[in-house]
Amino acid sequence: MKKIIMLLTFLIVAALGTFTAIGLQRRFGAEAASSGVPSAEGSPSAGEGSPAAGNGSPAGAGRGGGAGGSGQRGAGGEGARMASSVAVEVDDVLVLPLREVGHFSGSLQARSRFVLSSKVGGRLSSISVDVSDPVKRGQVVARLEDREYATAVRQAQADLDVARANLRDADNSRETARLESARAEKLFKNKIASQMELENAQTALRKAEIQHTVAEAQIRQKRAALDTMQERLDSTRIIAEWEGGGGQSRVVGERFVDAGALLKANDPLVSIIDMSSLTATISVTEAMYSRITLGLKAQAETDAIPGRSFNGAVERISPVLNQTSRQAEVRVSLPNPSGVLKPGMFVRVSIEYSNRQKALSVPVLALVKRGDREGVFLLSEDKKTVRFVPVRTGISDSGRTEILDPPDLSGQVVTLGHHLLQDGSEVFVP
Repeated sequence: MKKIIMLLTFLIVAALGTFTAIGLQRRFGAEAASSGVPSAEGSPSAGEGSPAAGNGSPAGAGRGGGAGGSGQRGAGGEGARMASSVAVEVDDVLVLPLREVGHFSGSLQARSRFVLSSKVGGRLSSISVDVSDPVKRGQVVARLEDREYATAVRQAQADLDVARANLRDADNSRETARLESARAEKLFKNKIASQMELENAQTALRKAEIQHTVAEAQIRQKRAALDTMQERLDSTRIIAEWEGGGGQSRVVGERFVDAGALLKANDPLVSIIDMSSLTATISVTEAMYSRITLGLKAQAETDAIPGRSFNGAVERISPVLNQTSRQAEVRVSLPNPSGVLKPGMFVRVSIEYSNRQKALSVPVLALVKRGDREGVFLLSEDKKTVRFVPVRTGISDSGRTEILDPPDLSGQVVTLGHHLLQDGSEVFVP
């Protein structure tokens, strides 16, 4: 639409210029006729002159006639030039800072998010946090009713005490069997005890040792059972824990249950998110994929916070492109110390590919194609003609393009009307 409006504007300007030139020709022709200036073919009556003219000064009349003829020729020549010229608009060649920027859109996501769940089942007796509440590492978030688990711990402790008593009894039995075996062996050597009595004593010793081993295994078994029951009891206190960075404090994003709810193991209670830094996830087409590198500077804006931009950098680049969309996922890290950005917000992300502090530049509208060459039409110093100058371009920013070659380009270039121009065309600037 903008190009159509500019084209219509140019056509109107060109038509006004043509009408102006024709009007000038007609006006100068009318003035010459009314003042009696001879035409190019000459006028017989004017050559004979009037009596008044005959009484005048021939020299003065000659000068007057010469002046009139000169004025007619000057006005006619200027009008003819304007009639054959092309009306154009021009703009300056400037040295400006330019940035090459790619524009994308995406959504914000929390850098870290996890759901806090109950390890054991039971009735939720209390929950101390709600949505948007801060949560510290190690904080007790909720509690389950623990009477059954406390009873189970006491039962496991009692079983462990019984196993310890059995182990002491097995110790005594093994020691007694060892003494009996030693005595039977001594008596057998002195030919007082029989072979059978010795074997019975040795069998009793082996049996006592086996019972002692079983008692030791029961101790380990009961201790493990006690540890399990104790862990289940501890699990009735649901604690917020996380590894890695993100600071000592995070925020509750969602709450899924209320006090009094009957929970099963692994039922979710709340989600906890890290708001200190967010990630903008964008999709990059394969045409721009090669331009994206890790660490490139980025700026994000959102309609939810008008008038503010947030600085970040490219943090992750997907190594694969989607076969259907031919796009790759890119993640931009955005520090959020104030917490004003929220996960789920729609954002517009600008990624700076490169920048030039002093770039020789022309308007993008000045670039034209003539054959296989790209260039600009440079306005002459007298503003009457233009010259086609081939150029090699660089980055573009805000409607202007960097000129890499020729490096000494200066002056004004045509931005509107160049579709009617060739090298050396006459122009006029309204």
